[in-house]
Amino acid sequence: MITYFVFGVLAYLILDYREVFETTELRYLMIPTDSPWVAVGPALQVFRGLLFAVVLYPLAAEFLRRKNGSLILWGLFLGLAILGTAGPSPGSFEGFLYTKIPLGTQLLGLLEVVPQTLFFSLGLVWWCQKPARWKNVVSGVFVGFIVLMSVAGTLLPRQI
Repeated sequence: MITYFVFGVLAYLILDYREVFETTELRYLMIPTDSPWVAVGPALQVFRGLLFAVVLYPLAAEFLRRKNGSLILWGLFLGLAILGTAGPSPGSFEGFLYTKIPLGTQLLGLLEVVPQTLFFSLGLVWWCQKPARWKNVVSGVFVGFIVLMSVAGTLLPRQI
């Protein structure tokens, strides 16, 4: 959730997602960035995190015992969740093949998700291999902050 939020905010600012989602073919796929769903999205990542935990738990010992376990985990994300999706998501193999979305537009999303999943994989394996109370406290504070900001962004009146 932390890497998802950080890389999402960076991508929004650096890649100008507001403009991209309003002026490119992605306007047919993505909701506007000022939608309440975009604001509440980071808080809802708790459920995605639970899904990841359920799916990855049976494989955890494999990632944790290997020297490069984080790279193996990242490879799984790249192969199965990013490039090898079951449907034609932008930036995936199927997306390149079966959509009319230009290559450059599809590659924009990869600039966000490829490093985000790398940092998630590195962080997850590091956290599990070297447990420490301070990591739990710091991540709990960050997650709480993200959820509070997300809920506030959804419920508070918008100033334009």
